[in-house]
Amino acid sequence: MSIIYIYWDESHFWGLMARRALLSWGVEHRLVRGNEIAHGLLADNPPALLLVPGGWARGKAERLGPEGVEAVRAYVAGGGAYLGFCGGAGLALTGGGLGLCPWSRRGFKDRMQHFLSGHVQVRPDQESPLVPQELRERALLPVWWPGRFEPNGGDVRVLASYGEPGPDFWVADLALKSLPKGTLGDWEALYGVRIRPAFRDQPSMVEGRHGQGRYVLSYAHLETPASPDANRWLAHLLRELGGLDAPSSPLPAWDLAALPVLRSDPHLQTAREQLFRLVQTGVDNLLLFWRTPWLLGWRRGLPGAALNSLLCMVCEALATADTEAAHAWWRSAGPEFSQGMEIFAQGVTGYLLAERLAMTVYSSSPEALPGLREQREALFGTPPAGGGLHGQLQSLLEELLWRL
Repeated sequence: MSIIYIYWDESHFWGLMARRALLSWGVEHRLVRGNEIAHGLLADNPPALLLVPGGWARGKAERLGPEGVEAVRAYVAGGGAYLGFCGGAGLALTGGGLGLCPWSRRGFKDRMQHFLSGHVQVRPDQESPLVPQELRERALLPVWWPGRFEPNGGDVRVLASYGEPGPDFWVADLALKSLPKGTLGDWEALYGVRIRPAFRDQPSMVEGRHGQGRYVLSYAHLETPASPDANRWLAHLLRELGGLDAPSSPLPAWDLAALPVLRSDPHLQTAREQLFRLVQTGVDNLLLFWRTPWLLGWRRGLPGAALNSLLCMVCEALATADTEAAHAWWRSAGPEFSQGMEIFAQGVTGYLLAERLAMTVYSSSPEALPGLREQREALFGTPPAGGGLHGQLQSLLEELLWRL
């Protein structure tokens, strides 16, 4: 079957980004859920390629359940193709749930080395047919808070290794390009603080075989909007792994504020206004900022990614034409979403202002403000799983978008 399945559960705005890429190129695809896979979808109607976007790997495995995990393994072993980005890559590792790849996920001794984002120069494998000919010398690929591979032997081939950070690279809330030359070395020598990325020469993309099938796992997000080298590589993988016709043209930019409104839905329209107001509150108080028209930046420790995810999901839901299934389900879920969103908007407004107060009054330890941690956890849960009121709202949006 010449169709791609996108595993939808626990993908949030990474799933939207993957869907948007395929939609932009006119590549036939379908969103699938863990329970469908567990009930035999991959065996009954095997896709040309199973694409698993970013998100929380453990959550994805839990939504698959033991039957779904075995179904994915059987699909690949029988000759199927698996393409995983970030959390989708972690899901395929040993210990990640699927065990398609004998490698595992490497932990972080220094959590600052997880807070890496932006484009980075990579050194591709110059001989692999999975590397586009025009990118075999070097490529500039985006990473968004990536995990790391832990090599454990086995027949795994490195398709790309990290090199130097690119021009838009950040470590947490520090833009490296804004620092004078030599600053990172001075900080290490004077204060013993390491900010410099330590990923050089480590694998960023790997491939291997599981049974008769194959997998490609990438901590670089090749589906990132308007990222020419990444998009060219993604199109190449769609052709090589799935035999699918995909152009090599860059994906269009993703401007959330400019997305059309195709659904007259007061619940979502109000949520859109509330979320943009929350972002503006953060921007006005030097807590949040826009890095791109789709991606927020935030002061370290703030739940900027969670706000970003909700905003992307609401804007994309409004920009998607209604379906009968979505309309019927949203008739009862919509009011529940609106009620939760009203409480969330009020709570996050107070929380953001409290963070601003804490940074001013307790500059050495923002957590000294009584109840701030508890307030954040009630609204956003605890990473990486998340939760709280945000988790409830995100789950409702995930269900709606699947029906759309």
